Amino acid sequence: MGIKVVATNRKAKHEYFLLDTYEAGLVLKGSEIKSIRAGQVSIGQAYISIEGNEAWLVNSHIAPYDVANRFNHDPLRARKLLLHASEIRKLSDKVRQKGATIIPLRIYLKDGKAKVEIALAKGKKHYDKRADIAKRDAQREMDRRYKQTR
Repeated sequence: MGIKVVATNRKAKHEYFLLDTYEAGLVLKGSEIKSIRAGQVSIGQAYISIEGNEAWLVNSHIAPYDVANRFNHDPLRARKLLLHASEIRKLSDKVRQKGATIIPLRIYLKDGKAKVEIALAKGKKHYDKRADIAKRDAQREMDRRYKQTR
């Protein structure tokens, strides 16, 4: 069946250094999975919070499913992530370090189940962002000149 990417956090690589990535399952209600399959999800402002031995996806927006009417879900509710206990412990230990956080990179459907790719990340400083932009522009210019010479 493969993988169908539903939502991506496009600013993640610009705002953070990505240190490590994990795949986690999502605990969802029926109307939420239907909205995800329809592509009605946003993770631009979302982050992962670890409370006790559980990881939660906070501030993600899954639009209400129109047909579900009164059985609909709260669009901004916190959703539990399904991770191994050892992974949660590792993430919890690393988040205690200064500047580290956990962010979602993308939500996708894998064999009919909703999964979220999360990353342990460290925030970039303004000069790091400028250096990345300069490097990307230089690469684009080299590619453009190479294409002209062929």
